[in-house]
Amino acid sequence: MATRNPPTRFEQAVAIVLLHEGGFVQHPRDPGGATKFGITRETLSRARGRPVSSEDVRDLTRVEAADIYRRLYWEAVRADELPPGLDLAVFDLAVHSGASRAASMLQAQLAVETDGIIGPVTLAAASAADAPAAIRALTRSRLDFLARLPTSPIFGRGWRRRVLSIERDALRLASLPPLHQG
Repeated sequence: MATRNPPTRFEQAVAIVLLHEGGFVQHPRDPGGATKFGITRETLSRARGRPVSSEDVRDLTRVEAADIYRRLYWEAVRADELPPGLDLAVFDLAVHSGASRAASMLQAQLAVETDGIIGPVTLAAASAADAPAAIRALTRSRLDFLARLPTSPIFGRGWRRRVLSIERDALRLASLPPLHQG
């Protein structure tokens, strides 16, 4: 009988994020429009390199969504190089609000130059930081940002639940022995 390797940090993180992302929705007040697994029509078009329809979004598979998450968000924020727990917090922020915003918010919390690109200076500061404290500070910053959005009265309660749930999971991951990369 073959044994399965433990999940990679990415597999673990994407499973947690997908718990918060639903199936196909097209809420009239959501500026993202047609969305499935948190992947908007615009994001799916960017990932596929061509325009897509709402039906294409509806037909999106979980496997393709995970691939998009890896390529456009996990890798964009260099999550494999962030400390455990902080990787999830930054990754979910990238999924929800964009990779550049996630990088900038992390940089602001780490008191390094805020350029929206995670590079060697940001990675060094993240590695030297107290991960639980950085996760908590990022959560506060994220909640403040979301509360200022014009759609906060509609979606704010759900966003808050999501962000606080991600914080709990991130703090749990920060306290565990490290997993292998991937």
